[in-house]
Amino acid sequence: MASLLVTLTAAAGLLGACASPRSVPAPPPVPQPPPVTALPPEAPPAELPPALPQDGKVRVGLLLPLSGANAALGQSMLDAAQMALFDLGDDRFTLLPRDTQGSPGIAATAAKGLVDEGAGIILGPLFGGEAAAVKPVAAQAGRPVLSFSSDWNVAGGGVWTLGFQPQEQVRRVVDLAASRGLMRFGVLAPATPYGDAAVQSLRDAVIGMGGEVTKVERYTAGATNLTDLVRRLSDFDQRQAALAAERSRLQALGDPESLAVLRRLSNADTFGPLPFDAVLIAEGGQTLRELAALFPFFDIDPGPVRLLGTGLWDEAGLGREPSLIGGWFAAPSPIGRAAFETRFQQAYGYRPHRLATLAYDATALAAVLARGGNGFALPDLTNANGFAGVEGIFRLLPAGIAERGLAVMEVTRTGTMEVDPAPQSFLSAPAPTS
Repeated sequence: MASLLVTLTAAAGLLGACASPRSVPAPPPVPQPPPVTALPPEAPPAELPPALPQDGKVRVGLLLPLSGANAALGQSMLDAAQMALFDLGDDRFTLLPRDTQGSPGIAATAAKGLVDEGAGIILGPLFGGEAAAVKPVAAQAGRPVLSFSSDWNVAGGGVWTLGFQPQEQVRRVVDLAASRGLMRFGVLAPATPYGDAAVQSLRDAVIGMGGEVTKVERYTAGATNLTDLVRRLSDFDQRQAALAAERSRLQALGDPESLAVLRRLSNADTFGPLPFDAVLIAEGGQTLRELAALFPFFDIDPGPVRLLGTGLWDEAGLGREPSLIGGWFAAPSPIGRAAFETRFQQAYGYRPHRLATLAYDATALAAVLARGGNGFALPDLTNANGFAGVEGIFRLLPAGIAERGLAVMEVTRTGTMEVDPAPQSFLSAPAPTS
């Protein structure tokens, strides 16, 4: 496969070569089923996956919740997909939207219908439970699925999850922190699968760089009393005891220098260094703000201690909590998204949902690959050099996860600013397998 970075945004063009073009080898031969022997009259015929229609059309299924509680979200994603179709689709490209109502059972039935209609690939569904239900239907028919879910548990076996993953967000922000000399890490995370992934990713990233995870505090999701949690994180009681012991020692010495130090400690609450240089908070929304607001009360100064976050921090107004100012989190560069939102609003008259870019990129990717003539073959889907989408580069890993090129953003009083730009190419690193 030629080393190509496929540009999916209309403004950037269709295909961008990132290396010298080489000849494209033919795809590996598709294994043929053994000859079908005649069955006795009383036995039903074996069900075989329906063949793709031979009319020159490229059919692409799209599963979204277009009715029910998430209808507005589904409509925003459908509009984004239609925009990508207008930007990059040709006359042969046919998009087949189907309503899942957010139901796994309905999603599976809709997927079966799309296979029967000749869809060569399925985009969506949105939720992890739906993706799990669609997976065996698509696998039996040999159709790849680009789900909009972020549930990595359903990834693999022909299903890719395009949603943003906490694992890569943690690795990205921890890498930058370590490059700035921060090597001791604490973490606050809910006792949920998301929190488990964040904590394990932190451990893996820190160990890989020779650092240390010194404090891990977990809490029940939705907990309202977070004071004791932050108190434990900061070793507040131990550091208060250390302050009392230091005051006694200085008082006993009694020399002028010791008494001067003692006076300087008169307003201190604790004594001694904190057990970390940086703290990862795998949380967003109101809980994030409540946790950060407690930090100064337990002598965690956001100046010497860098607060780190995941993509859950990618929301407006974080700078209204003073303790979060200067915090870092990994997210796509906002430049591409801003341009997409402007175009979307001009086309449809409303602001797109945060997840609408997933539908645009998936549809654009399908449209570009459809022009290549190989359909949706695995080597093309998992091109190691990846694709350039609305929110930066991404590539589909063989294990079923979408790896993304992320920027590191810093919280400011008025919004965010980019402190480390997103990579523009995957060429400097080999494609991981998971």
